[in-house]
Amino acid sequence: MKLKIVLREDKVDGGYNVSCLTLPGCHSQGETVDEAVENIRDAITGYLEVLDERAKKIKDGKVMEVSV
Repeated sequence: MKLKIVLREDKVDGGYNVSCLTLPGCHSQGETVDEAVENIRDAITGYLEVLDERAKKIKDGKVMEVSV
């Protein structure tokens, strides 16, 4: 799966802020571009794990997977 991210230089505090456009509220940061990208990968993984756990709790419908 490939997701688009936005990387912005933090001109006030230094480093970089990064967010995932597809996953609202999924943000991270890092001192370098590489660190920020690695951190958003971790944030995306955690975000998707939470969504998966929520899906397991759905009682009134059938949860299915679809490839995109």
